[in-house]
This record gives sequence, C-alpha cells and structure tokens, in this order.
Amino acid sequence: MTIAERLTNWNLTPSECITLQKELKGLVRRRWDGRRIKCIAGTDVHFPEKGTVRAAIVVLSYPGFDHIESQTHTGAVTFPYIPGLLSFREIPPLLAAWRKLKKIPDIILCDGQGIAHPRGLGLASHLGLVLDRPTVGCAKSPLFGSFREPGKRRGSRSAIVDGSGRTIGTVLRTRDSTKPIFVSVGHRIDLRTAVRLTLTCSPRYRIPEPLRAAHRLAGLKD
Repeated sequence: MTIAERLTNWNLTPSECITLQKELKGLVRRRWDGRRIKCIAGTDVHFPEKGTVRAAIVVLSYPGFDHIESQTHTGAVTFPYIPGLLSFREIPPLLAAWRKLKKIPDIILCDGQGIAHPRGLGLASHLGLVLDRPTVGCAKSPLFGSFREPGKRRGSRSAIVDGSGRTIGTVLRTRDSTKPIFVSVGHRIDLRTAVRLTLTCSPRYRIPEPLRAAHRLAGLKD
C-alpha cells in the first residue's frame, strides 16, 4: 500500500495506527514557503452525545477575521477515544466537512497537537499531511514534552522540549495572566511562523479567533 493510500485508510486497529504514526512523522515538513495569507481556517470537533460526532471548519479573512465560510459534518463516531490517537477519531469527520468547502484556506489552525506528540504526529500534523496544507497545532493543554511556565504578559513564551532536549513546540501566553496555548508545527510551517500567527490570531482572547469560531460552530461552549 502506498503512502497516499495509507493516509486515507481509516480502517485500522490501534496498534496499526501507532505504526502508521511512526512512519508518517518523517514526512512532516517544518518549513514555511512564505505565501501571503489571505484566509485562515479553524477546526474543532465535538461529541454532542454518545456515538455522535460534529466536526466544524470556519474560514476567516486574514488579518481582518471577517467570516468567509463555515461547514460542518455530523455523523457516527467510527474510532474509540484513545489518548495519542485522536487524529484517527477526528480527522474523518473533519474531512467530510472539508470536502464541502468552496474557499480553501491558506493555512489551518487545529485544536490539537502538531509534532508535540509522543510519536511526533498529532492531529494537526496528520491533517496537514492528508490535505497537504500548512497546519498549526494550537492545543489548550500539554500532551508531551517538558516546559517552564512562561511570563504572565501577552507574548511571553517558553520552549517545549522532548526527552533529548529538542524543541518540539512553544508555550505561548496569548493574553495577560491567562492560561497559555501550546503551539507546535503541524505541517509545511516552521515554529517561529506558527507562534507568530497564533499570537496575531489572538488579538482579544486566549483562543485564536479561527478556533473560537470553529469551537462555537461545533456546538461547544466558550
């Protein structure tokens, strides 16, 4: 089976998913091509009741954050909740919503991890590979790696490092004296650009505007 086929094969056991993550992490690109960003998307997934999933994608203009398009998909859950394997649970419904989009965004912010993941392939990285689009992981809580708490002022940051001391993400304070955001490379972007975009997309609130919009559309409360 080719990599392209494996990227779109969701009929896997948990052990097969782990093997695939280890294979795919080497395909993640950590370079930004310098493209001009005119629109940016946020994604989020909600499980409103047992066995049901609702995926949401919102496309906003950048840097004005005017609404351009919203799409959702509601369907049956096809993969169990297993920490570290959330992409296999959340990407299929996100893809169903993505296929409805008329306006393809220049970059996607994901409510989840990028490479700051035990096997280097969180939801943002996995989705970026599937779509071959630039993605950023913007998680509300840490999953993997160690870090020091950043300063209390907006823009304060500290590195997330793995066991070998390699930087895999940034803890970013997007608003004074609030909990930080955990930013990591998804795909086709570098960490410096990912952090800059996350901060730019958070002019008033802790959560970046595209993710706030997707969060609400998915049916989640602020």
